Amino acid sequence: MDNEIVGKVLNVLICNDADSIHSQAIDKVIATFEGFPGDKHYGWTKPSDGRTKFYPRGTAIRNNRQISIVSLEELDEVSAALDIDFIKPEWVGANLLVAGIPELTKVRPNSRMFFSSGAVLLVTSDNLPCGLMTDEIMKHIPNRPDLKEKIKPTSMTKRGLVAVVELPGQIQKGDEVRVVISRN
Repeated sequence: MDNEIVGKVLNVLICNDADSIHSQAIDKVIATFEGFPGDKHYGWTKPSDGRTKFYPRGTAIRNNRQISIVSLEELDEVSAALDIDFIKPEWVGANLLVAGIPELTKVRPNSRMFFSSGAVLLVTSDNLPCGLMTDEIMKHIPNRPDLKEKIKPTSMTKRGLVAVVELPGQIQKGDEVRVVISRN
């Protein structure tokens, strides 16, 4: 993977329902140090959950999952492997859909994403597939019950990234995004 990759923002999305993973497209967002205002992952802290089993469930911990980023290329790869036409970023709880970064999930933690409208995101981790994602995809493809057990393993290394806001600013559909890959 090169030290820098340049891509484009295709969609900005917000998930404002605490009980759902489904996100909604918007034209732009003013990212703050707490994330995307209105999104269910907005905030400095979050309750511990199944991904942080070393804390009692519900313990307030630092939020390192403010923003979820997926790539068009990886969604297309997962769709092809599952033999379906497409997976929408809304179905996987994405906040950003980018293109031009085909191996997005392999971008290392501590890499930075510079958006032409001004914001900078700091990558904290790859994003693992979850049951909520599987359930949401199945809602949109009910005629394929065989997919239920295939979605998580098929998307294991193609679910994208999670990040935090390092420099507040605007992010909008059509922005160029320059990813500077961390050396460690």
